[in-house]
Amino acid sequence: MKNTSLILSTISLVAVVVFGVLFLTKDGKKAEVSAANGENTEAVAQKGDIVYVDLDKILMDYDMANDLRSVVETKVQNIQAEINRRGQKLEKEVASYQEKIQKGLMTRSVAEVQGQKLQQQEIDFNNYAAQKQQEIQEEQVVMMNQLGDAIQTFITKYNEEKQYAMILTNSGGAPVITADAALDITEAVLAGLNEEYIKTKNQKSEE
Repeated sequence: MKNTSLILSTISLVAVVVFGVLFLTKDGKKAEVSAANGENTEAVAQKGDIVYVDLDKILMDYDMANDLRSVVETKVQNIQAEINRRGQKLEKEVASYQEKIQKGLMTRSVAEVQGQKLQQQEIDFNNYAAQKQQEIQEEQVVMMNQLGDAIQTFITKYNEEKQYAMILTNSGGAPVITADAALDITEAVLAGLNEEYIKTKNQKSEE
């Protein structure tokens, strides 16, 4: 019969994974392009220029990203609470079993049956935790796909009017290490994304 430390380590591992899976989108703002550090300029990007958007900033300030992230975080918290509840219940049952064994309060045959039952419960718990971990990862992938599709669709439409030669997505200082601040179109794209998202939300609420 395995001891309770395995159960506790499983709970901790799942907690790290399910909360860590959200780390990328929440802390993306830490890496910003040096060219966009509050510089003001009257120059603007022109037709045919190669421009860029700061993807980290968009993921932090895009209303759709914040709404989706909030939904995922709530699901993570609920799943983690249920994992903790099941893990603590199993831990208590294992501790009670071990205490009875030490005090000689069960016959060998009863102890074997009870031990096998607890082992199966532990297997079931680990399978449940792994399944929930996968569900959270899938939720994260779907969320990022939804954001990626919305951003790409908007930028494609946006560039039909602006006609830039190329629009790069910069993240963590790559691929754009430094550039003329006029080539950073993040604020314009972000404003357009939020305006379109709010309009879409209002239309859905009216239906």
